[in-house]
Amino acid sequence: MHYFVTGATGFIGKRLVKKLLERKGAVVHFLIRKESESKVAALRAYWGASAARLVPVFGDLTAKKLGVSGDDVKKLKGQIDHFYHLAAVYDLEADEESQIAVNIEGTRNTVEFAKAIDAGHFHHVSSIAAAGLYEGVFREDMFEEAENCEHPYFMTKHESEKIVRKECKVPWSVYRPAAVVGDSRTGEMDKIDGPYYFFKLIQRMRQLLPPWMPSIGLEGGRINIVPVDFVVASLDHISHQQKASGKCFHLVDPIGYRVGDVLNILSKAAHAPKMNLFVNAALLGFIPKSVKKGLMALGPVRRIQQAVLKDLRLPDDILTFVNYPTRFDCRETQAALAGSGIECPNLNDYAWRLWDYWERHLDPDLHIDRTLKGTVAGKVVLITGGSSGIGLAAAHKFAEAGAVTLICGRDQDKLDEACKEAKAKGYQFIAYPVDIADMADCDRFIQALVDKHGGVDYLINNAGRSIRRAIESSYDRFHDYERTMQLNYFGCLRVTMGLLPGMVAKRKGHVVNISSIGVLTNAPRFSAYVASKAALDAWTRCASSEFADQGITFTTINMPLVRTPMIAPTKIYNNVPTLAPEEAADLIAQACIFKPVRIATRLGITGQVMHALVPRVAQIVMNTSFRMFPDSLAAKGDKGARPQLSPEAVAMQQMMRGIHF
Repeated sequence: MHYFVTGATGFIGKRLVKKLLERKGAVVHFLIRKESESKVAALRAYWGASAARLVPVFGDLTAKKLGVSGDDVKKLKGQIDHFYHLAAVYDLEADEESQIAVNIEGTRNTVEFAKAIDAGHFHHVSSIAAAGLYEGVFREDMFEEAENCEHPYFMTKHESEKIVRKECKVPWSVYRPAAVVGDSRTGEMDKIDGPYYFFKLIQRMRQLLPPWMPSIGLEGGRINIVPVDFVVASLDHISHQQKASGKCFHLVDPIGYRVGDVLNILSKAAHAPKMNLFVNAALLGFIPKSVKKGLMALGPVRRIQQAVLKDLRLPDDILTFVNYPTRFDCRETQAALAGSGIECPNLNDYAWRLWDYWERHLDPDLHIDRTLKGTVAGKVVLITGGSSGIGLAAAHKFAEAGAVTLICGRDQDKLDEACKEAKAKGYQFIAYPVDIADMADCDRFIQALVDKHGGVDYLINNAGRSIRRAIESSYDRFHDYERTMQLNYFGCLRVTMGLLPGMVAKRKGHVVNISSIGVLTNAPRFSAYVASKAALDAWTRCASSEFADQGITFTTINMPLVRTPMIAPTKIYNNVPTLAPEEAADLIAQACIFKPVRIATRLGITGQVMHALVPRVAQIVMNTSFRMFPDSLAAKGDKGARPQLSPEAVAMQQMMRGIHF
């Protein structure tokens, strides 16, 4: 038996060809562009068949009679028993022009070609989209009843089927698959569409929430999903059983699910939170169109919608189909499959395979270079306070990743020692001596950066000063507040604002500000330090809003306690769990790679939430810790014996990891 297949290299087509070749003596002719001739050998290897059984026919779907040569038409005339037309654009995001060219005109060209070679039976693989957004149950004997076909995909699928029904001169059958997903046995899929659009949303929920936490979902309309192996098996079986012309078969799941049910099944497969409360998406239909149109006319509303959809990898039209209103009757298909053993598997049984395959092979994030090297190689990175501690550890990471790494600090000897370390490891730092707290020195430094490097691509504001002293011990030490603010706030701003014009001109740049967990927890004894960092945090939030449309991004890291020379004078920190400088540097690397608005520990966020929701309780907790831990001897100006911590203080140290006391 001889077959002809268009779309043989597509997701369904490749599997159909393999299925057809299982039949004894089967010979498959498949349409392929002449420029893709080099792919034929690989296709034969995939299908495991010889050249005698797999015959390429060179042509073009958009050309009259598929652009097949006259000689090939003569060879094929009267030889093809079954002609399968699968080639089409199956993509909600495709532009209307390409969909018309392929789905409509391509089908017309295919029908003409099938007549030219006197094919025995023409099998057109349409789609349930041919029904448009029909309200109610759409039967297999219905076609003209389709409604709301304005969307290009629905319109072109409906019109292409109309061409088969009206213009096909050989016996024909139509098959309307539902939304086709991966293989129910392997999960294998080749692209993201249909229900796969929601996978990134589910993954994001899993990342943010524990699996036991209930969540809210959309109930939505009905969505019909079928695995590709069911579609191929049904198509193969029915096409060989069907003799009469003019019949249509719905290759759908007889059960069907609401959007909310599908989301829940996939959430379970992904170990994401289950949706316990559903909001009926139909409620959105009660909002007058004039109100919706008015809202979407507002720039901020459009930008927010676009940003959310882009972040979740959702197409712009996805909201149109959340309330999909059509259900599909499939009694003709079930009658044709009776006794064959072919039936649509239950989504609950194979959803985990779909998820596993997507997360291993199709997740868009897998194809983005998330390495530090891929992010900063060849870029200019400035790390203030880069001669020691967190800054030095970060500098090593960036230089190793191939960045042009600039470090600055006040101590020339430390800078020289840092450069020696880098050279010994096979890379280099470019060091600049500067006092960030000196505004004139800052200006000189910025000008040097602009002149020698053309500005920077990444700015890591790491230089800082920390003072641990209770307010009651600071009545006569107002200069502590002044000098802390001068470096941590004014110095940081001076550098940032000096480099921002260059970033604006290039419309790209990223600023990482090293803040403190103390800003979130309002840590006692650090009023000078926390106030300076809080000022920087507030400025960063304002700047983020102003520069959001200019390609410049900001990340604030509310850093927990890190074991650096800055905390060495405070001896009680010897027993407090802290981060190593290298671990802190990892957070800075993450900030540059992913560019989040903020990086904070769970403990820091918990402290912030407590201060927002139960401020009195938060004050009591922090005051208790304040009284447990005394000022250091240096802060009290005392050279006596070091005070001993109580058992409660030792226990608190272990519980409150990373909070400055």
